[in-house]
Amino acid sequence: MQHIIQQLEEKRARARQGGGEKRAQAQHAKGKLTARERIELLLDENSFEEYDMFVEHRCADFGMPDQKVPGDGVVTGSGTINGRLVFVFSQDFTVFGGSLSESHAEKICKIMDQAMKVGAPVIGLNDSGGARIQEGVASLAGYAEVFQRNVMASGVIPQISVIMGPCAGGAVYSPAMTDFIFMVKDSSYMFVTGPDVVKTVTQETVTQEELGGAVTHTSKSGVADLAFENDVEALEQVRRFVDFLPASNREKSPIRETPDSVERTEMSLDSLIPSDPHKPYDMKELIHKIVDEGDFFETQAEHAKNIIVGTARIGGETVGIVANQPMVLAGCLDIDSSRKAARFVRFCDCFNIPILTLVDVPGFLPGTAQEYSGIIKHGAKLLYAFAEATVPKVTLITRKAYGGAYDVMSSKHLRGDMNYAWPTAEIAVMGSKGAVEIIFRSEIGDEGKIEERTQEYQEKFANPFVASNRGFVDDVIMPHNTRRRLARAFAMLRNKELENPWKKHGNIPL
Repeated sequence: MQHIIQQLEEKRARARQGGGEKRAQAQHAKGKLTARERIELLLDENSFEEYDMFVEHRCADFGMPDQKVPGDGVVTGSGTINGRLVFVFSQDFTVFGGSLSESHAEKICKIMDQAMKVGAPVIGLNDSGGARIQEGVASLAGYAEVFQRNVMASGVIPQISVIMGPCAGGAVYSPAMTDFIFMVKDSSYMFVTGPDVVKTVTQETVTQEELGGAVTHTSKSGVADLAFENDVEALEQVRRFVDFLPASNREKSPIRETPDSVERTEMSLDSLIPSDPHKPYDMKELIHKIVDEGDFFETQAEHAKNIIVGTARIGGETVGIVANQPMVLAGCLDIDSSRKAARFVRFCDCFNIPILTLVDVPGFLPGTAQEYSGIIKHGAKLLYAFAEATVPKVTLITRKAYGGAYDVMSSKHLRGDMNYAWPTAEIAVMGSKGAVEIIFRSEIGDEGKIEERTQEYQEKFANPFVASNRGFVDDVIMPHNTRRRLARAFAMLRNKELENPWKKHGNIPL
């Protein structure tokens, strides 16, 4: 017995060493933590329960039988974040460069299967050189097994990918199918084909950072949601973010007590909207002033800045926020913002997170570039997402809500539960000047008449009353009462039940 125990301890010690001290030091020299250090920071102290510590690869070619390391390049298991169960895998770059083998993939698949059974989020800490070449098609099969589970878990449990090193080739498709992707600046990158292949095929010279670095994917491509300065900050923010989320689609988000009273008034909001309708204001100011303790976790902050998405709490309950940003492109909807918001809305609907929509939208962005790139179908994604969502939906129109964009932004017609407007709201087919020039085209030469007609149109439509007369707006509220009214609306809707007609699945305009 003593011999077996000693053998067990030796195996555990070998597994904890990973690729050895020298490789761990090389990891630290790059500003990166080791796989186990990352798990220690991510999870509550002493909560980690490791699975498959002794698993080894089964490759018999290229001298691999002599290069076996317990754990095979990935640390997997479960633990807690602020007392709530999560599953995690952390790829170990010190073992075969974190490359994925058949056994490595089996370990990841096992925790994903377990997470779906018990209903808990999966967090993947990716740091891998890709498929293990020595294993050939077996490693590719391993990736496909992971992909299949990503798809099955989608909408069932939250999936978060943290890219903390290289992630290239087929490896990128697993994170792409998860709900959120976080990256670390200067030490992580994602691309389907690397700079060398790009150079060979297209003659373009590009660095890894330019091609698939954290800044590229958070600002240009929109592939990643957030970029952090280092491993420590990334893991701290993942802990913060998970607190907003439910464990699975069978639960609601945890309610967190707050000293911030839902009855709080915010008098400064009465002067948030400028008197000049062409002057922008920062929608984030409104968000921070109405949510609990000003705590707002924004995602995709650097991509499609004309729309804001993120999670916060109102009255202790998590809400997903979608808001036009007048500071960028006047808050117009375009292709990128429509896709960004549509995906976020669908995430909220998957996981029973109520949606707050803050509207100040003059319409869809015009131009050949947008039309040729398919803004009709991309804009329809956001329309589809809001219309399909069955979670509580509360909408507030602060200023402009023009044309089809009014419809798209969670209007009453798309089953908005409570739709409010501020007195400054303008709900119309288009702006006064444009409308008058179409309706009274024959009078365009007469400046006096056009001015008179514009004034007439403004008095009739540049307000929230026509919409409220028809019941399309439930109430016109004072800005300083916004937090109280929203909190009451969400509290009233807490037990809302709504089901869509049975179908295998819809056909969203991809």
